[in-house]
Amino acid sequence: MSALDPVTLAVLKGRLEQIVDEMDATLYRSAFNPTIAEAKDACHGLYHAETGETLVQGANGLPIFVGAMAFAVKAVIDKVARDGGLKEGDTFIFNDPYDGGTHLNDFRLVRPIFRDGTLFCWMASVGHWLDVGGNVPGGYNPKATESFQEGARIPPVKLIRAGEMQQDILDIIDAMARVPMSNWGDLNGQLNALDLGEKRLVALLDEYGDATISTAFEAFSDRAEALMRAAIEALPDGRYSFEDVLDNDGIVDEMLTVALDLTIAGDTMTLDFSRSSPGPQGPINISRATTIAACYVALKHVFTDVPANAGCLRPISFEITDGSLLGAKAPKPTAGYTETILRLIGVVFGAIAQADPSRAMAAPFGTINALSIAGYRGDGSRWVMFSFFGGGLGGNPETDGLNHANNPISTATIPPIEILEAAYPVMFTQWALRPDSAGAGEHRGGVGAIYEIEPLTDADVSLLGERGKAAPFGVVGGGEAATNRFTWQSDEGEKSPPMVSKITGVRVRAGQRVRLESPGGGGWGDPSKRDPEAVRRDVRLGFVSAEVARDVYGMKEAAE
Repeated sequence: MSALDPVTLAVLKGRLEQIVDEMDATLYRSAFNPTIAEAKDACHGLYHAETGETLVQGANGLPIFVGAMAFAVKAVIDKVARDGGLKEGDTFIFNDPYDGGTHLNDFRLVRPIFRDGTLFCWMASVGHWLDVGGNVPGGYNPKATESFQEGARIPPVKLIRAGEMQQDILDIIDAMARVPMSNWGDLNGQLNALDLGEKRLVALLDEYGDATISTAFEAFSDRAEALMRAAIEALPDGRYSFEDVLDNDGIVDEMLTVALDLTIAGDTMTLDFSRSSPGPQGPINISRATTIAACYVALKHVFTDVPANAGCLRPISFEITDGSLLGAKAPKPTAGYTETILRLIGVVFGAIAQADPSRAMAAPFGTINALSIAGYRGDGSRWVMFSFFGGGLGGNPETDGLNHANNPISTATIPPIEILEAAYPVMFTQWALRPDSAGAGEHRGGVGAIYEIEPLTDADVSLLGERGKAAPFGVVGGGEAATNRFTWQSDEGEKSPPMVSKITGVRVRAGQRVRLESPGGGGWGDPSKRDPEAVRRDVRLGFVSAEVARDVYGMKEAAE
């Protein structure tokens, strides 16, 4: 078929993205788990029939999933190539973190879409389920040394075979979790999203024809490639290096390095992570697929005009050492993958900033602070509260960083206090911005937050976080932000983790509080150049103390 005119392409782009957006909304409104329903820790998309490459994503899906899901679909394509038996009405389910996944809590559903007996494309859904077994409720086990301690690992299997639900697979899924009803609700929400997406896509194909939509898919990817090549070519050729560290792996209290050597040659880019640390014992490993997906997210932040599909990765090559921190193989634990991809995104920002200082962005707070609090209600029923928390984003050439924001891996939102208190027997005794947590600068970082939580029953507490040692960095003369801090009350007084940002096996009695103080973002530019009125406003609002205004910004009268 000949090329489509720009108007038709624009219309089809909007129609296809609307299909995926509606799938997202369907899951968000029907999931039982606040991590999906409120935080939007999920994603949907359309994928290439032969390669699994991303064709269309929505505006609301988690960006790290958008990148990783292409590998998940490819895992199903490879399984079908080995085993055969693909039929209309099939739907695969799995959570394997080494074969197109991220970590065990993220369950993927992949469905083939047929037209006249021929595979046209794939449709997929992924969502973060609340609990999948393992040693720690919620799955974030900071002491795990293999994936078996994190939960049940399911390879790609058919949940639905030619339209018929496989009860034995459902029975396995039901048996593996502490809170099976939550997972059951999330699963049905994902299935409903796929059903709706398939219905909408079939209607669009009937309206425009399969050939027209296939041509549009090719055009979208080609345009993304062209725009990415142009963006890369605008940067000066050369080799740019940047590195950052993780506190520890939760097992050995030694820092680990995420290092990048970025090479720009014309309209191509190579991201070489060979200097990164070998694979550690603890649960902060990530697979090659997850590393590439994180780079996809980072580059989308830098090159905002490039459409989000597989075409944008065509000019980019990767060097990732198998078995390393960024190239994990089974059964290395991966529960804390979020912490590592945050550091990885930061080093991409840092290397790009060396190539083009005008794009320099200071580090965000750089940890999701995966906190699990679990216990039993008075009637003997089990409860598991898992949530992630916000902090400050880094200053940039145009503005201060956002206060109490989510990390750049996602468009997710921090679950509201009202939802968490309604769903679980906990009370938040403090939810506030954290003074003096932002990195100083001409454009300061955003401020972090303070969360103080009181379980209303005896409870077990675990935390898998980061940035307890190495603070979020500033750029172009900007200052570091405050580091992460976690404490809890005990009969012996206040305690903090020996590993700074990671702990499990903490037992608190009803009424004893846990307290999380998240980092801010790094600062951008020389603090002495900050607008004095902006400093005075920060002091009035409580973001910056009068002492910091005086000692760091040189504002003796800032408090007035």
